[in-house]
Amino acid sequence: MKVLFLCTENSARSLMAEAMLRHHAHGQVEVYSAGTQPNSPSPIALSLLAELNVEHDFLYSKSIETVNTVDFDLVVTLCESAAHECQQLSHGKNYQHWAIADPKTENTKASFAQALNQINRHIQVLLAEVGDFNKFTITPKQFYQCLADDIRLQSLLLIILEGELCVCELMTALAQDSQPKVSRHLAQLKKQGLLVDRKHQQWVFYRLNATLPSWMKLTLTNTLIHQPDYTAESIERLKAMRERPNKGLVC
Repeated sequence: MKVLFLCTENSARSLMAEAMLRHHAHGQVEVYSAGTQPNSPSPIALSLLAELNVEHDFLYSKSIETVNTVDFDLVVTLCESAAHECQQLSHGKNYQHWAIADPKTENTKASFAQALNQINRHIQVLLAEVGDFNKFTITPKQFYQCLADDIRLQSLLLIILEGELCVCELMTALAQDSQPKVSRHLAQLKKQGLLVDRKHQQWVFYRLNATLPSWMKLTLTNTLIHQPDYTAESIERLKAMRERPNKGLVC
């Protein structure tokens, strides 16, 4: 699995994320970081990593152009101002945005420590997803059985299109009145490892598992591209939905 952390300067948040994921993943994940306008690494960030005995000598600020030929399984943006730009410039199958305040605004050890703690919590969630995926083996038969139901298949396709969706959004898109029914199908997809979820306020959002094998992702993406009529009505209902839940830019 290849993961890229992106921010504007690649001097603080994305560098700390690269170091922490390398530290915790023990070689299970190929980790990169880069920036759209790279600057020099923050001395405070490097000092904090040193205090935690996290290897950091390899860290340096890099331009996104140095990694634009790599196909990443997951691209994580860590600054809101560059999130859209980074997604346009990078090659990734899945995107997440971690809404972490820029510690360089205050430029204190406390602000960097807070950002590092938030990054570390996100990384633990990410590693749990990787670990859960490695604990089971979904067979081609099980995968295609998951696609044999309209609710499950359309849910997967809509989630790919939107990045993540909650139950109420899928109920609207699929014209389903029964919340338990939709939730049961989502639970099946999560159990098989196709989806992961996260809670934000009162909402539970579902997204595609970033560690899903590439051939499965390609099957779903090709269905979305080459059979647009299959999801057309659902997409229109979703677009017309009012007061959609606030995702909070937290994944």
